[in-house]
Amino acid sequence: MKKRDLLIGFSTGVAAGFLIREVAHRIEPTKPAELVLHGIKQSFKEEGPIDGSWIYMKTEPFNRQAVSTDVYRGGISRVREGEFEQFEFFADSRTGTVVDLIKL
Repeated sequence: MKKRDLLIGFSTGVAAGFLIREVAHRIEPTKPAELVLHGIKQSFKEEGPIDGSWIYMKTEPFNRQAVSTDVYRGGISRVREGEFEQFEFFADSRTGTVVDLIKL
């Protein structure tokens, strides 16, 4: 086998791997739901302990005025100053950024 053939095969493999990674990255959400929930829980824990949390594993569409994106929906509950609080959040599936937080 010539070095030229080996180099062509290697280059083709690298290019194909890069292309597959790019296509998969555009199709699948960047952040798994567990990582999104972990980040949100850490933010709430800065203010005090939390009692419970949940997140839907599938993304759902979220529309706010002219902006549309796929989000994870979840919730956090805690006791703060003797009062039980519940929150529902919507987090961008690609970045994990909270796009809406609602106190229930």
